[in-house]
Amino acid sequence: MICNQRFRVRTALLAVLASTSLFSSLSARADSGFSPTQRKEIVDIVREALKQDPSILADAVAAMRAQGEAAQQAASLKAVHENAGKFSATTTDVVLGNPQGSVTVVEFYDPRCPYCRKVLPVIDRLVAEDPNLRFVEKVIPVLGPNSQLEAQALLAAARQNAYLRFQHALMLDSQPPSIDRIRSIARSVGLDVATLEKDMKGADVTSLLNENLELARKVGVDGTPTFIIGEKTVIPGAASEADLKAAIAAARKTK
Repeated sequence: MICNQRFRVRTALLAVLASTSLFSSLSARADSGFSPTQRKEIVDIVREALKQDPSILADAVAAMRAQGEAAQQAASLKAVHENAGKFSATTTDVVLGNPQGSVTVVEFYDPRCPYCRKVLPVIDRLVAEDPNLRFVEKVIPVLGPNSQLEAQALLAAARQNAYLRFQHALMLDSQPPSIDRIRSIARSVGLDVATLEKDMKGADVTSLLNENLELARKVGVDGTPTFIIGEKTVIPGAASEADLKAAIAAARKTK
């Protein structure tokens, strides 16, 4: 009896939530499915149930959030498949690890993002320990003018075959952002500073950054870092090493 009653209350609660502005897409169906009297009865039932067990609300909200996340994941993967060629290109992307690796991981990141800094050592270990991993870095300056400046510098450094050492020096440096800071870091890792500044303003760098931003928009990237593993999984945020390894292993099994 208790399980059945709890199930009925949860169902009623979802119906009430569906009629709120928070879930407007379900509101029309809720309005057409219940009379005013029935809706009042549902509200009374739910109100009493929440007094007895407030966790019901948290469970219902969590379930609806999970549905939304699943829908977003499906939409993102659909866009990944539709733009597969832009993930496999190597002529302009920065590729770490094995260019012919059996699984590709694509990271969208912003050099000013603290969470992107946090996962730097994780990425280093993944690439070092997995000889069959192809890791593509897509820089997207989404955090303002300083991000734009540093993203330009990163891609310009790649043209001098110094992307990785410049990236680490830049992202692990704690000084306030400025062009003078970029020059100083560039010198410290052996770059030609004049060439770097020229390339930062070049059409190729501007075009690649715009392409990265457009691709991020298409696949629904709404924060950095975001990882796409083997066109099978999208992981937003500073994923743990264990989660990334598990997703890579799963992608290999489905190839």
